[in-house]
Formats: sequence, C-alpha cells, structure tokens
Amino acid sequence: MPHSIDEAFTALPLRALADAALARARALGAEHADFRFERVRSAAWRLRDAKPAGSSDTTDLGYAVRVVHGGAWGFASGVDLSMDAAAKVASQAVAMAKLSARVIAAAGSEEKVELADEPVHSERTWVSSYEIDPFSVPDSEKSGLLAEWSARLLRAEGVAHVDASLLTVHENKFYADTAGTVTTQQRVRLHPQLTAVAVDGTTGEFESMRTLAPPVGRGWEYLTGTGWDWEAELERIPGLLAEKMRAPSVEAGTYDLVVDPSNLWLTIHESIGHATELDRALGYEAAYAGTSFATFDQLGKLRYGSPVMNVTGDRTAEHGLATVGYDDEGVEAQSWDLVKDGVLAGYQLDRRIARLTGLGRSNGCAFADSPSHVPVQRMANVSLLPEPGGLSTEDLIGGVERGIYVVGDRSWSIDMQRYNFQFTGQRFFRIENGRLAGQLRDVAYQATTTDFWGSLEKVGGPQTYVLGGAFNCGKAQPGQIAAVSHGCPSALFRGVNILNTTQEAGR
Repeated sequence: MPHSIDEAFTALPLRALADAALARARALGAEHADFRFERVRSAAWRLRDAKPAGSSDTTDLGYAVRVVHGGAWGFASGVDLSMDAAAKVASQAVAMAKLSARVIAAAGSEEKVELADEPVHSERTWVSSYEIDPFSVPDSEKSGLLAEWSARLLRAEGVAHVDASLLTVHENKFYADTAGTVTTQQRVRLHPQLTAVAVDGTTGEFESMRTLAPPVGRGWEYLTGTGWDWEAELERIPGLLAEKMRAPSVEAGTYDLVVDPSNLWLTIHESIGHATELDRALGYEAAYAGTSFATFDQLGKLRYGSPVMNVTGDRTAEHGLATVGYDDEGVEAQSWDLVKDGVLAGYQLDRRIARLTGLGRSNGCAFADSPSHVPVQRMANVSLLPEPGGLSTEDLIGGVERGIYVVGDRSWSIDMQRYNFQFTGQRFFRIENGRLAGQLRDVAYQATTTDFWGSLEKVGGPQTYVLGGAFNCGKAQPGQIAAVSHGCPSALFRGVNILNTTQEAGR
C-alpha cells in the first residue's frame, strides 16, 4: 500500500517559511529563487562477532535559500523556523550573490548564471517505493536480526570473526521556487551488510567474504523476505570462504572475463557514471575526483564501447538509491541515454549546465545531501541495459575456454580523467572450457575505459540484471555524499589484462 508523507513533516510551517523567503528574494531583485526544507534521519547499527560495536541515530533538519541575482549564485541556510528568520536567510543569499558578482567581474569573467526552462510542477507529492519504514521497527529487532545472522555464520567451521552493519535513512524534502513549482517528497533507503573472516592459525593469513546484497531504496521488508534471499546467501558464505582460503594465486596475463552485476556496478559507477557528469567534462568540477576524458566535443562521436553497450541515466528506477520524483531544482525525474550502441549519447545535467551548453532541458541531476549544502550536479542511477532474451550467466560462462568469473566488489583505482583503472573483487572463479573450476586469489583487472568497454562482447538477459549501488558517492568541495544505484546484467569481456595483486604490491 502506498505511503503518504509523514504528518510530523507536513505539520511544519513549510509553506509559510517558503513564502517569506521567496517574497524577500523577489523584493531584493532576484531573477530566480528556490527554497528547500529538509529533514534527514540517519541511523546505523554495527556488530562485531554478534555483539554490539556501536550505533547512531541523527536527524538533520533545516532549510536553504538559493538565488540567482545579477547573474550570480547566492546561497544561505538556516534552522530558525520563524518567518522573519526565513526572510533574513533570503537576504543573506542575495548579499552572497552580489558579492559573488563583484568577485567574478574583478576576475574579468562575463559569464552569467542562467537556468534552463522547466515546466511548473505545482503541488506535487512523491513517495519512494517501500513497504515498511525501518524507523517503525524497534531497534532491538534490527540489532537482534543482525546478531542472529552473525551467530549463524560464527557457528560455521572456519569462520573466525563476523562484522555486521545496517544503515538506514528516512528523507523528507519540501521545495518551492519563484516560478511556482512546489513539491513534497519522502524517500527511504537502507544498506545491510555482513562480512565473515577466516584466519589460518598457523600462518596468520586471513581472507574475508562479504554478502552481495546491494543497498536499496526499500524498507525493512528487504531483510525479511522481499527482494533478496538472505537464507541462501548466508548458507553459501562459509563454504565459499573456506574455498577462498585454499585457492591458488592467479597467474597474471590476458583472460576473458564474465563479470557479475555485483562487481560490474562499481566499474560502471567509476568509468561511466562520473565520466558522463557534464560539469566534470567541462572542467567545472575537478577538485574532488578529477574531470573526464569524455569531453563535450565528443558527444555523438566518442566510441565508448562495443555496439552491445547501451547505458542510461535514470532518476525513475524503482528502488534506485538516486530515484526521486523531482530533483533539488524542481526538475521532474527522467530517464535518458548516456551511451547508445557504444557511442557517447548524453550527459548528466543540472539546469545551469543544460542552459550553458544549449542542451535544452535539465535531466534532473541536482542534489544536496543536507539543508546546509548547495545543490550540485549529482549522479543519476547509471545502468547498463540487458539484452532482451539474452543469455544466462551460466551460458555466458559456457562460451569461455580460458577465463575468470568475477563476483562482488572490493577495491578500485581510477585516474582523475576516469580513464585508466584497476578493479578487484570478492570472489574469482577460474573458467576452463566453459565451466567453473575453483576459486582464484589476488586478482585485479586493469584497462582503459574505452578498451574495457570495447571488449564487451555480450550482455546477459534481464534474468541476470541486478541493481547494485552505494551509499557513499562523494563529490564537490565542501564534500557531499550521495547514494546511487547502478543496474547491469552479467557481461562477457574478451582479452582483459589481469594483474596479480601480491606481485604488484611487491614491486
């Protein structure tokens, strides 16, 4: 049954604060002004060997006013819920814009901030897709389930330690602007995770095995039966971990790879997701994690990968971590092509970048992680599409004579242009003559972005598709954190360079 916006949130003086702030901004001559009120509750539980190791429960509540005045940005935020205070915050935002305009002029720039047009969305309400708000579940039940699962793993032979965690977020957001858009939204998301550790008492060597369940835009039902088979996953981990402890080290060289969605989502995030943020490609964003090799002059020209590569940006995917009804500029959520038949076909945009580049309407990628932060261009759910009627993972493996099947994400490294990269994983299985032939250790695959995606020969069918993701994508200065999902099928890549991580570390 669909949820409604929390009454405790709607009972706040949202409209009155917005009216006071926007009226003051208009009176002071702002060309555009928007008001954003947020309440973000975040809670976490951590267990070590089935015993509590820490917990937190915080709420961030406040509002922000952003303006365009004299062709420059201005921004200010506050927590005082009085009309006079909201008007004062708007005055501070205009004062900041005036100061920014003087600094820009002194630097010799004539660039003016202008925003792409967006239809007015009046009195819209949107709630994410979930069944049970995790904050409605007693804390004892949450920590109790983690302890039960941890104890189950600890009883298995060879498991020395178990770490468990659960992160939950309930986010409410109210937005209004001088054009007339008014939206109220509610999102719920969570991330459960367990890691089993084995230790060789003789040599001191150790290995770990983590659950593959991704973070999701779901509720408590995700841990109790809907969306993931926890029983099956917990059953498999001890045996897989024991096999990993005995596995031989990989021989470096060139291999065909079948990459599972539990690993491939992160490669998509780093080599496509960040690379197709247009503020990076234009050089406006460089401080946190670099720019992009996929520069704006290559739109419609760059051969990003093979013809079977089709990637979308999507703010509408059900249960996606970056799924919203409207972004933090009042733009309605959309889905669009980033890579079409292997060619760069689009970027992720906010309203300013869309207008600046002549691309028309924004595709809704503005987001701020708190009421005290200004919205910046942030990543949508960036996903590799499956092939309708495509192969199963087993059939993809069956087409490989000598290769490696890669499962689960671990460490990664990529350069500041999102071009040269290296990724490891949780589990690696040797493929011999179309069959899995035991695990390998110390594996990393290395390539350039275009070489790797150019080696993509086949993508699996919809039955192999999984929506992975992360809670902790960072960007901007001051730094902001956003949650984002990346869907993909299993995929077959030919002739990829494989490194032995122990040999590389010893060089």
